[in-house]
Amino acid sequence: MSQSTVREWTETDIDEAVRKQKLYFAGLETRSVAFRLAQLHRLKEAVKRNEEDILKALYMDLGKSDMEAYTSEVGFVYQEINLTVKKLKKWAKQRRVKTALTHIGSKGWVQPEPYGTVLIIAPWNYPFQLVLAPLIGAMAAGNTAVIKPSELTPNVSKVMARIIGDFFHPDYLAVIEGGLEASQALLKQPFDYIFFTGSTGVGKVVMEAAAKRLIPVTLELGGKSPCIVHNDANVKLAAKRIAFGKFMNVGQTCIAPDYLYVHQSMKPQLILAIQEAVEQFYGSDPIRLDRYGKIVNEKHFNRLLAYLKDGTVVYGGTYDADKHKIAPTLLDQVDWNDAVMQDEIFGPILPIIAYDDLQDVIDTVNRHPKPLALYLFSDNADVQRRITTSISFGGGCINDTLMHIATPHLPFGGVGGSGMGSYHGEYSFQTFSHYKSILKQTNRFDLSFRYPSSRNKLGLVKRIMK
Repeated sequence: MSQSTVREWTETDIDEAVRKQKLYFAGLETRSVAFRLAQLHRLKEAVKRNEEDILKALYMDLGKSDMEAYTSEVGFVYQEINLTVKKLKKWAKQRRVKTALTHIGSKGWVQPEPYGTVLIIAPWNYPFQLVLAPLIGAMAAGNTAVIKPSELTPNVSKVMARIIGDFFHPDYLAVIEGGLEASQALLKQPFDYIFFTGSTGVGKVVMEAAAKRLIPVTLELGGKSPCIVHNDANVKLAAKRIAFGKFMNVGQTCIAPDYLYVHQSMKPQLILAIQEAVEQFYGSDPIRLDRYGKIVNEKHFNRLLAYLKDGTVVYGGTYDADKHKIAPTLLDQVDWNDAVMQDEIFGPILPIIAYDDLQDVIDTVNRHPKPLALYLFSDNADVQRRITTSISFGGGCINDTLMHIATPHLPFGGVGGSGMGSYHGEYSFQTFSHYKSILKQTNRFDLSFRYPSSRNKLGLVKRIMK
């Protein structure tokens, strides 16, 4: 993988980059569906040619194995591009709507149009996929885009900047690297849309900056996503799928099960089954395994180590400070006053809380901010309906974890404190499009009763508008 230095972007540089993108957008070239399709094909080709460098950068920054990096980052992007290319002509068509009786003789339609120049701010946990997935939607809708990758994954950021720089003109797509100062300078710009993925705290800063210019936003945030295992669950299968969802990317996943609610009668066998699943995936000593990932930096590593003081470690708990690795860990005897239950964990630590009454679970989850995801393991249709209708959450699964994000046919997004707006597949196109309403009135005749000069027409109006 080639090495390059990070360009130092000044506020003047950023001003000029955004100005040029707005000028390019004003030239209308991005409005053509043929242009958009050509650019999406070009994006896929760019990724294909640099696949090895992308996988290497993901390993260097996060310790991701080729298998995990490909399935959760690169392959995910391919699938998004493939669907978008296949469906874009249909999505971009104007749509006729019915004519109201009061508008007889007219025609109405809804026409999707791009917002203009958009800003995409990406996080570090899936630093490739969470740039490209929203970018695909922005390109498909006909926007130009400025991309701000995370400085916490510098190798992926460099590769991203090189790929976009080699394959696209900066007046169309531009990558701006850097830290806090670059982000602050970008948030002062007159973008037409902002798409942010990251923490709730930073999301508030982004939304505040956008509000000053009335810029629409999508916020993909996080929160404490519960996983509920009821007394009729298939324990072995639930354990396997929970371990998969929790320990992928060593727990650094915004929709990972953050804590586990398990029916008291199932708790001992579930703990044992999760241990067996972990050892099946990662062996008896995961932190020595090269394909088991690492915590992104020392700050987050130390934050996670502090959580090991809460409750009782019933499995795992080992770590390697030099490599920033923490083994998959189960915490028992945890309550809501513990530090591990105050914020999103974002690491390979799974607190376990037992329950007897499902209503207690519902009430407790509902007392806290709305989670980004929720997972329920139960074969009881009444329990499934009760949980999914009684608790508000962004999205989730019944009898699985994470997999709702892997289909481009479902919208992905949060609610309340876990975010606003959604994307993936057609929903990405919709997110980056303004749906313009147009009414074309006839000149063949004119309905005079609508004008102020009309008299004795109230009876007719009442019959039409009753």
